[in-house]
Amino acid sequence: MKSYLEAINEGIRLEMRRDERVCVLGEDVGVYGGGAGATRGLIEEFTERRVMDMPISETAFTGAAVGAAMLGMRPIVEIMFSDFLTLAADPLINHAAKMPFMSAGQTSVPLVVMTPMGSGTGAAAQHSQSPEMMFMNTPGIKIVTPSNPYNAKGLMISAIRDEGPVIYLEHKGLYNMKGEVPEGEYTLPIGKASVIRPGEDITIITYSAMAKECLAAARELSEIRISAEVIDLMSLKPLDEETLIESVKKTGRVLIVHEAPALGGFGGYIAGVIAQRAFKYLKAPIKCLGGENIPIAYNAVIERMQIPGKEKIIKTAEEILNEEV
Repeated sequence: MKSYLEAINEGIRLEMRRDERVCVLGEDVGVYGGGAGATRGLIEEFTERRVMDMPISETAFTGAAVGAAMLGMRPIVEIMFSDFLTLAADPLINHAAKMPFMSAGQTSVPLVVMTPMGSGTGAAAQHSQSPEMMFMNTPGIKIVTPSNPYNAKGLMISAIRDEGPVIYLEHKGLYNMKGEVPEGEYTLPIGKASVIRPGEDITIITYSAMAKECLAAARELSEIRISAEVIDLMSLKPLDEETLIESVKKTGRVLIVHEAPALGGFGGYIAGVIAQRAFKYLKAPIKCLGGENIPIAYNAVIERMQIPGKEKIIKTAEEILNEEV
């Protein structure tokens, strides 16, 4: 058994041992071991030559990592909070994402940007966002969202080995989550979702920390004889549309759940894909359940109310089951 945080660390460590081109850059990633401890112990094994503490300038050190990737290194950049991706947006969006296309495939940018997302820790409005949609509209960037220790390690290794820029959105609320993690190297395909609970009556599509909430909701729904199929996307870009469509064909009902605000959230895109490809199979309207369209509060009670939880998911699923097209 390993924690989610330990699994991330182990994935990085194994790849650094396997490939000397892998290096880590970020604020406090060295002696301090990273903002949450994801890089703990790496500097002792790999020295400051490969685990580099950077000045407080996300734009600068992300830009440096993009250049290093273009010249043959395989850098991992840690952004201390995902909110600070706004500061790294220029080198990521205007350079890392576009160089393979602009060079007609002659230049690759094998770069991983790992950063903690999400609420639930009392970190307030500037340290609790779910920023995935900031990069969804940028061709050339992949986005992965591990939801448990097993896929945290497997997706980290896959991201490091990928030839393009990958944004690795870990959820800070999952750091202490324990789970079975195989020893040694293994990879999970980027772009493949997982059916984490099979069902017949409704498809619940989710990712990151909401997978835990959706599983809890599905277990309670089963007690009232509602069979919910839960799909953990794991990868937002590329999106595994086939797994979603096959599930919708079976159940005919869809609930999409994510922590980010519902307005402009990823749920709207998924709903569009399903409407285009599986409309004739729908037995009820698609529903998207996301966070409230306000900044995340510091107050713990308000913070919990702002994002979907088990009870909201159960209630919304029941509403869908009571509707018909």
